[in-house]
Amino acid sequence: MTRGNQRERDRERSQARTSGKGKNKDDGLTPEQRRERDAKALQEKMAKKAAQADAGGNSGGGKGNNKK
Repeated sequence: MTRGNQRERDRERSQARTSGKGKNKDDGLTPEQRRERDAKALQEKMAKKAAQADAGGNSGGGKGNNKK
């Protein structure tokens, strides 16, 4: 065995790096509750975006008709 315990140490380091990050799948919600929560957040996001568009909040970024 040429690597010794390096593989085990690398696994421990990787696990330590990723343990506190990422999405937490176990949030205590049922799938139905999760769907309702996500749908509500999406509706709020869309309403906010629509309000910005109605107010003329086009910042000029992104794709558009920039014909000269």
